[in-house]
Amino acid sequence: MKRVTADEAVKLIRSGDTLLMGGSGGGHAVPEALMAALERRFLAENEPRKITAVHPVGLGDGDKHGANHLAHEGLLKRVVSGTFVNSPKISDLALADKIEGYTLPQGAMSQMMREMAAGRPGLITKTGLHTFVDPRHEGGRQSKSATEDVVELIEFRGEEYLFYKPIHIDVCFLRGTTADEDGNVTMEQEAVFLEMLSEAQATKRCGGLVIVQVKRMAKRGTLNPKLVKIPGILVDLVVVAPDQWQTFATEYSPSYAGELRMPLSDIPVLPLDARKIIARRAAMELFPGAICNLGSGISTGIANVAAEEDVLDEVCLTNEQGLIGGAPASGNEAGAARNYQAMIDQPYQFDFYDGGGLDLAFLSFAELDEQGNVNVSRFGDRIIGPGGFINISQNARTVVYSGTFTAGKSQIDWAGGKMNIARDGAHAKLVKAVQQITYSGPYGRERGQRVLYVTERAVFQLGENGVELIEVAPGVDVERDIIARMDFKPAISPNLKTMDARLFKPESVGLPAHLAGRAARAGSPRLTDAARPLAAE
Repeated sequence: MKRVTADEAVKLIRSGDTLLMGGSGGGHAVPEALMAALERRFLAENEPRKITAVHPVGLGDGDKHGANHLAHEGLLKRVVSGTFVNSPKISDLALADKIEGYTLPQGAMSQMMREMAAGRPGLITKTGLHTFVDPRHEGGRQSKSATEDVVELIEFRGEEYLFYKPIHIDVCFLRGTTADEDGNVTMEQEAVFLEMLSEAQATKRCGGLVIVQVKRMAKRGTLNPKLVKIPGILVDLVVVAPDQWQTFATEYSPSYAGELRMPLSDIPVLPLDARKIIARRAAMELFPGAICNLGSGISTGIANVAAEEDVLDEVCLTNEQGLIGGAPASGNEAGAARNYQAMIDQPYQFDFYDGGGLDLAFLSFAELDEQGNVNVSRFGDRIIGPGGFINISQNARTVVYSGTFTAGKSQIDWAGGKMNIARDGAHAKLVKAVQQITYSGPYGRERGQRVLYVTERAVFQLGENGVELIEVAPGVDVERDIIARMDFKPAISPNLKTMDARLFKPESVGLPAHLAGRAARAGSPRLTDAARPLAAE
């Protein structure tokens, strides 16, 4: 292992290389110093050119950090990522067709790192079938120049699967906290582990160069070997960035690092607005012991609601980055968590999700159509990408999609516990057909999923023939405030109900009592009443 500066490290990247980058979202284990150095070199030398950037998770602060550093015409040829939501400058290049843009399921890309590390031919999975990733639709392409087939539809033993092709890696940027003189790297201050080990292994399998950014150095032989996440045998170069922040917004949170558990009272209480009402209604689907995923956007507010209502320890909230239990973070720091019980590598979390481990998935929607299809990946002039959405939504037993009923500025109040719409959003989100299919309603129905769509004024479910209205907010006129603001007419349940009035008031909604009245998660089928006496003996 050799220690170099960030500027020295990026000198080794050649035009045409494929660069793999670790990290997640708003700065979690993102090798920011290396990415900034690559930008400096390109602006100074116009080199390297036409590189392919690969990162399973979106990287950036929505402005200038992370993958945004690479958003220069000529520097990039292609980007393959789970999402562009954190790097709008990359999205802009793809929209202008100045790069080849692909967005693939975050879980598939994460798991692909292990397949590449082992030299296997690629990843075979059902994840992505009947979505825009399916080659029968768009094959994950997000720009016209993205013509290569990176995903294939195959048949194996009479069933359809998607085959994700491996990617040859030339250089890899990773990040940890501490490196020793042999290049062993620990991640004790990081908010996530992700697939750092698999990415290093995959790069070495390709004969590539592994460069790791860390905050500090340690003497050889002084690191706890059980804390080493990237062994030195996989590391070529180490770059020390002593001013490295834990995220783009937080210098260091001991709670994110798992160093301590913070009081629930320190977890922010959401203001009473449409987003909180939606999060509250979604949280009413919780039950004791439920294992859940919280997606980005509105759904992250469920953790805040659960903390405020003191039911956080009654359920197990998770996120795809590998956090289990506690309160997943929201906003620009989504991907981290506080008070978690365990942190595992991201590919293993997706194994659990793909295997049907989730009782409940709480996800957001940007568009919803009459067939129950959901779009979060591309709408209007924005390329977002699916992130972990496809893995999570296709395999959970119950999926709860959350979103405001309309898009654009609105003025709504809940005086007296009833909804009063003074000004509605200008754009419909419940449309005749979504722009891009990120979740297939018909495929979900075929697989027997229970699906809800929650807004601040109405709740729908996936019925036999598409979307069905099942609940409306107090004070709402169904024809005027709901159907007239949709591009299709939903089926209306004969048992149409009014949403719980407590959702619209500042006081507690009584989640502890609500959960106490619901059936708890069933244990292993082997733990039958007949078996328990034997286990006790």
